[in-house]
Amino acid sequence: MTNDTTTTMPPDGTVTGGVPAGATTPDPQRRQVTLPEDRYATELAFLAAHDSGPRPPGWLLTPRAVVTFVMGTAGEALSLPKGARPAAGVPRRLVIEQKFVGERALVERCVVTLAGERGLLLVGEPGTAKSMLSELLSAAVCGTSALTVQGTAGTTEDQLKYGWNYALLLAQGPTEQALVPSPVLAAMTRGAVARVEEVTRCLPEVQDALVSLLSERRIAVPELTGGEGAQVHAAPGFTLIATANLRDKGVSEMSAALKRRFNFETVGPIGDLDAETALVRSQSRAAVERAGAAYQVDDAVLEALVTAFRDLRAGRSAEGWEVERPSTVMSTAEAVSVAGSLALAAAYFPGDRDVLSLLPGHLLGVVRKDDPADAARLLGYWDGPVRRRAEQGSATWRALWELRTVLEN
Repeated sequence: MTNDTTTTMPPDGTVTGGVPAGATTPDPQRRQVTLPEDRYATELAFLAAHDSGPRPPGWLLTPRAVVTFVMGTAGEALSLPKGARPAAGVPRRLVIEQKFVGERALVERCVVTLAGERGLLLVGEPGTAKSMLSELLSAAVCGTSALTVQGTAGTTEDQLKYGWNYALLLAQGPTEQALVPSPVLAAMTRGAVARVEEVTRCLPEVQDALVSLLSERRIAVPELTGGEGAQVHAAPGFTLIATANLRDKGVSEMSAALKRRFNFETVGPIGDLDAETALVRSQSRAAVERAGAAYQVDDAVLEALVTAFRDLRAGRSAEGWEVERPSTVMSTAEAVSVAGSLALAAAYFPGDRDVLSLLPGHLLGVVRKDDPADAARLLGYWDGPVRRRAEQGSATWRALWELRTVLEN
């Protein structure tokens, strides 16, 4: 008997226990993506103690505190009122971080919709943080964002309602123990928020299941109680947040009946250049720092990157010059991805090439995603706004203009 948990690797490479020799035991606390309820647990606990106003049934925070959690306090520290008893480890003063860059009025409307236990549908172009907003709202309202169904062409009605543990089903028959609740059913029984991502990618018959669910607020389980059936009723606080991309509108068009059961809110692109640049900087920096690397993309490169994305997205430059829009969506999420790639290239291949010189190639990769012919539109952007800015004396844009041959090749 030994305390060494390393397992010798057999000749065929099969691992029969422990971890392979030389490997590190996984740390369950280390994740590529941390759920908002875990990442911002201190903020949620602080806000629960800070605002003692009325709360809708089943809510962990007041509606005002939910909005504060999503939008932040603009650098201002909040203080707990006298007599408040926060959970262990929660400070009495705290600055709430801004997590969603957008209109506060939009977030307030979303919160009011959820407080009324009505379905909320977030629509918009890809990459406008619809899923992130739904996660943040769910975490603040009920403490979990994990009750999620990912909508695809293969999503079935069972994934919205319930399934069975077939081993128990064969051994015991249809019992509550053999029932496997869907995330939606779990949310109904807990009075929590369920999330359905990309609802328009679900087939019409799957969408139809949502109509009765949102109308009747119950799910019938006819197999239970000896075939007589059972009804699972939604607890107070249950509601549903769905997301849909405008680009997927024609995949499985929502019926009029389903549309009536949602309040629609459109999440648009970030309107302010400085706000979008700050978001791209913070998110790309976080991605690089998770890899243990130094962030080496300067502000001039980031501003040029975000400006190019905004010009191509809008079809018009900041100066008012016409730009031919590519068919792909030049989203903020894509800008974050490109900025992260530039930073990683600078960190892992230091001194090989100037970071700015990598930008045209990455832009070309984004633009050509939907249609290779869009490369000509990017070249037209170079011959238009990029050239004009270079002629006006900008060193950054002059350097980019000199890199035009990258796009030709």
